[in-house]
Amino acid sequence: MRQVREIVRLRQAGVSTRQIGIRVGVAASTVRLTLRRVAACGLSDGLPAEQTDAALEKVLFSGAGKKPGHRRHPDPDWAAIHRELKRKHVTLTVVWDEYIARYPDGYRYSRFCELYRGWEARLSVTMRQSHQAGEKLFVDYAGDVVPVVVDRLTGRTRNAQIFVAVLGASNFLYAEASWTQGLGDWIESHNRALAAIGGVPALLVPDNTKVAVIKACLYDPVINKTYAEMAAHYGAAVLPARPYKPRDKAKVEVGVLIAERWRVCREFRVRGGVGAWIACGSH
Repeated sequence: MRQVREIVRLRQAGVSTRQIGIRVGVAASTVRLTLRRVAACGLSDGLPAEQTDAALEKVLFSGAGKKPGHRRHPDPDWAAIHRELKRKHVTLTVVWDEYIARYPDGYRYSRFCELYRGWEARLSVTMRQSHQAGEKLFVDYAGDVVPVVVDRLTGRTRNAQIFVAVLGASNFLYAEASWTQGLGDWIESHNRALAAIGGVPALLVPDNTKVAVIKACLYDPVINKTYAEMAAHYGAAVLPARPYKPRDKAKVEVGVLIAERWRVCREFRVRGGVGAWIACGSH
C-alpha cells in the first residue's frame, strides 16, 4: 500500500507514468493499472490519510482475480468425485444426482459432465490401445455373484459366477453364469463363448487367476496345462495380462461392469448346473 500512496502522490505532482514506474521500481503497466483502480474507487484526488493500509487494499483490490459470470456456482470437489467413480456401479449420473440434491441451484447434468471431463483431461495421460479384428479375446470373472433360485418350493438359492468375454476390436460381449470358477467351468465357458462368437481369436487374454495362470510373471508366466491345451486345440495362444495392470484388460473390465449392472435388473436362471447365456452382442 505504501507504493500505491507514492504512485498517487507522484501522479498528483505531475510526474509521468514512466517516471513514476522508475522511481517506485515497478513496470509502467502496473502504474497505469493502479491509477485506474484508484480512479474507479473515486480516490483520484488523494488517498485518505486516516484510512489504514488493510482498508485501502480491500477497497482497491476486492475484485482482483475474479471473473464475473465465469462461475455462477461453486465447483464441486472433482478429486473426490473422481475417487467415487472408481467404485463399483458409480456413474456420473449417480454422482450428479447426489450433487443436485445437495445444491438444487447447481450445474445441470450436461455442464456438470463437461466440467468434470475438462478437469479429468488434465490428469496423467495413458496410451490408447489399438486392437485388430480377431486378434484378442479378453476373459475374466465378475466380482459379484448371481443368487439363483434352485428350489422354488423352499426358496433355496445358490450363488453363480459370471463369466465375461469381450473381443478387443468390435467390443462384442459374451457373458454367462456358471456354478463355480473351477477349471471345468472355466474351460466350458470358453467353449460356449467361442461358439457364440463363431470363430477363434489369435490370443486369449485372461487375468492372472489361478485357474488360468499357475505362476504370474511379467516375462514368463506359467499357464495352466489344461487351459494351454484347450488354446492349442483351437489354434490360439494364451497371453495373460501383466500383474497389477488392470488397464491391460480394460475391455473386459468394462464388460464386467456392464454384466454386473445388467445383473441388478435382470433375472437369471440356471438349468442343469450350467449358467444360461445372458448377454451376447456389441455395444
